[in-house]
Order: sequence, then C-alpha cells, then structure tokens
Amino acid sequence: MTAPARHDAIVVGAGLAGLVTAKQLLDRGLRVALVEKGGERGLGGLALQAFGGMMLVDTPLQRRAGIRDSAALAWSDWLSFAEFDAEDVWPRRWAERYIERCVPDVYEWLQRLGVRFIPAVQWVERGWMGPGNSLPRYHVLWGTAQFMTARLLLALRQHARFDRLELLTGHRVEALVREGAAVVGCRGRRAADDSEFELRAGAVVISGGGITGDLARVRRHWPRDWGNPPAVLLNGSHPAADGRLHDAVDEAGGQLTHLDRMWNYAAGVRHPNPQFEDHGLSLIPSRTAIWTDPAGQRIGPVPFVSGYDTLHMVRQIARAGWPHTWQVLNRRIAERELAASGAEHNPLIRDRRMLPFGLQMLRGNPALVDELLARCSDFVQAPDLATLAERMNALAGDGRVTPEAMEASIRPYDEQMRRGRRFHNDDQLRRIAQLRAWTGDRVRTCNFQPILDAKAGPLIAIRCQLLTRKSTGGIQTDLHSRVIGRDGEPIAGLYAAGEAAGFGGGGCSGRGSLEGTFLSGCILTAQAAAAHVAG
Repeated sequence: MTAPARHDAIVVGAGLAGLVTAKQLLDRGLRVALVEKGGERGLGGLALQAFGGMMLVDTPLQRRAGIRDSAALAWSDWLSFAEFDAEDVWPRRWAERYIERCVPDVYEWLQRLGVRFIPAVQWVERGWMGPGNSLPRYHVLWGTAQFMTARLLLALRQHARFDRLELLTGHRVEALVREGAAVVGCRGRRAADDSEFELRAGAVVISGGGITGDLARVRRHWPRDWGNPPAVLLNGSHPAADGRLHDAVDEAGGQLTHLDRMWNYAAGVRHPNPQFEDHGLSLIPSRTAIWTDPAGQRIGPVPFVSGYDTLHMVRQIARAGWPHTWQVLNRRIAERELAASGAEHNPLIRDRRMLPFGLQMLRGNPALVDELLARCSDFVQAPDLATLAERMNALAGDGRVTPEAMEASIRPYDEQMRRGRRFHNDDQLRRIAQLRAWTGDRVRTCNFQPILDAKAGPLIAIRCQLLTRKSTGGIQTDLHSRVIGRDGEPIAGLYAAGEAAGFGGGGCSGRGSLEGTFLSGCILTAQAAAAHVAG
C-alpha cells in the first residue's frame, strides 16, 4: 500500500453533489481530493443523462408568469406528499431548509454559473385525490442537466485554485479510515491494477449516489406494504449506484434511514440504446392514452393520468402484482403527447436550439415516436384492435389481452369525447380539461382526441414496467450535512451530500416527492457540507 496522502478534504463520488462540493471547497482555498470509481468521461454521474427539472419556490420566472407562490404554500404542499413520521426530525428540517434556500442557493447560484431555465414553468405532481403542488413549480434547465454539468466542470477546470484539486478517477472507495470516533480518510482499490490506496484528510464527504442501480438491493429494501418485489424491474439509475458507500458509512457507525423509500416510475420501457443489463428509459406518458392492466382492461375505478401522483401509480401497480401495464393510444396522440425523460431523448433542449424546439412544441415530435417504434421492444403498432391485441400478446407471451376487453374500455371513453365537454363524466377527461387550462400543458395535450379515430392511426400499445430511479432515503445528516451516528450525534469528519444523504437528512422528501427536488437537493446539501468543512 502506498503512503497515505494528505488533503484538507476528500470528496467521494464525482456526480453533481461531488462536483459542487469540490468547487465550493476550492472557492474557500482548501486542498481537495475528488475520488471517482468511474472514468473521467463519467464525471457528473447521472446528471449527464438527466432532463434537468427542479422544484423551486417563488422564482422570478413564476412571478413573471403570474404564479403567486410562497414558502408557506410550498411547505403545506410538501407535507401533503411527505407524510413525515414523528421521528423524521432531520428530514423535516431539511425540507424546510430546501424551501427557504432553493432560490438563493440553487436558482441564483446556477445563474452565476451561466445556467438558465426555460421560461415556461411546468406543473407536475398536482396530487391524485388530495393536494400536491398547488401551482406550477417545475423549472426545466435550458440545455438539460448535461449543460449544467458541463458548466460546472468548466468552472472547476478553469478555477484559479485548480492546482489544489487532485482528481482520482478509477478509484473505488471500500472503507472509511477512523481514528477513535473520528473519520480521517478512506481506502479502497484502483481499477487499473487492483492495487490498494489510502487517503487522509480532515473531512470526508460521501457523494456517491444512492442504491437504486443495484436491483438486488432494491428488492431487499422493497416497501413491505407493497407486497413482493416485481420479478422484472428496469434500471433507470446506473449499476454504479450500488450502495457500497452506504455500507462503508454503516460500518463507520453512521445512521442509515428509510432505504425503502425510493422514487421509481410506472412507465418504464426497455432503453432503445441500452448501456447495461436491464437498462430502462422513463417515459413521460401520454395523458390521453388509456392505461390498462395486463389483460387490456382500463385501470380503475379512478383511471391513471400522469402528472398527478407518481408514487400512487407505482404503489398501486406493485400492490396489484402486475408484471406490466399497457398504454394504448394512436399515432396522432403519441406525436403530440409522448415524451421521454433525459437529455438523450430531448436533443433540442439539450443542444439549446430555440427555434426548432419551439416548432416541436407546436407540431409534435414524430421523430421520437419513430425511434421508439423502431428500436424499443416494448412498442407495438397495428391498424386495428384485433391485430394490436395479437401483437401485445406476442410481446407479453401470456395471451391475456383480448380486443373485446380493450374495446369495452376505449369505446365509451371515445364516445364521451365526441359528445363534447358539457357531457364529460369521466375522471380522465376532467383531468385533461384541467391540464389544458395551463399553457405549459396545453401545448402538449391533445384537444380530446379519440383513440379509435381511423384518421389518427395506426394504434400503438406500450408495455410499461416499473423502473428504478432515485433513492429518497439514505445516510442521515444534520443541516451541515454531517453524518449522524447511531447515538444521535454527528460523526467527526464525516459528511454526506446529494442522493447518498436522501437529498438531505436521510429522506427530506418523505414518502412522496413534489418532483424536481433531486438535482437541486444535490446542490443544497453539497453547499452545506462545503461551508461547514471550510468553516
């Protein structure tokens, strides 16, 4: 083993939280070791692929759009989804901190970095049968999170104190080094030759992500009241998010909380360009499509409509034990409404091409539909219901779908549309009307387009499976991002930021999330860690 190196701080994990921590520490003049188990091309972690939505409260963009938000309203909404337990002291405090500081520490901080948001604020997680986001708060990064990450990496590489940063890629941290009750470093192995390394510093910041990239670990921590974990799960995270750093913190005496709380998605499909086993893509589902069970019968009694309560849909599917669900729609609906999460499938936003993006909002996105039909194994299309059912059964291999069952679900829905809005008595149609009342949703929601419209075909069916994404529980931390030990006191020298810390406190979102609290949570918790380490 080589002789231990000496730094002021070690940051373990070079995702968004790690990069922000490293920059903030350099700003304060500290000597930093940034340790990443992957290669240099992976600096930025999942932020490189993320779409880039952030839940922000009372921003200039909201006020410009006539949205009158407030910290009090946001706190009420947060509590409605979080459902905190009595012992959730640090998660609750971090939620309050998020609402209090998200504008100066995220919105304004990103602006100083040269990052902007799309002017149209989106309205997501509105609440299913109860309150959620009372008004639009979802701010989308212009350039996606990939552009934000590029700006952050540029700021690091051009930093006046860049010589104080040691970047160690291909270094997997396996354990923390302790002296008495304090953490004074870390040790692990180099990928190049499997040799051991050890680093020493006054502080160690864990920012290596969550656990949802390890599907076995996800199943081990599956919520008990959801029934058995699915036999098939798609990985919308990355195998590198394997929870090994959580194990190291646990061995060092740190407190892990709420590992059964995860932010998964109901509309996962096989990635058309897979990079690893079970690689999944999260769709942003059509609002007009009929969502059915594995037999092609419409889910009810309250039908599924995305954009209201993601956790509710995931939980209902899990408890039902369905191996998959279906979305049934037609080509016209798909072009207008269907989207996919992430930078890869939003190239006009990612590359900041304003005019083509504006035209896409007006005309729809046939290129994405063509790509998914051609390259995603979970998409089938057909000219009629009988052929569609046949192809759905061939894909699923279970023979459960009948054209009669689908027609019984779809035809009454279509007939209500044709009667006109005065006679709509279907919950999905009421929600579509509400969605179209907000400009940000109207441009990508059809004006009551029937599914069995011969002029809007062909018909399309999408097999959806549960997809893992983010850990919303994790390492418990205080408001300085110090790791809390099992005795309830901070462990000297040990910090956690970002997804590793459940985005603050070991679970600041509680059971649900108002969506968009993840990238911004990385920034907030990283800044808190850096400020205390340097202070």
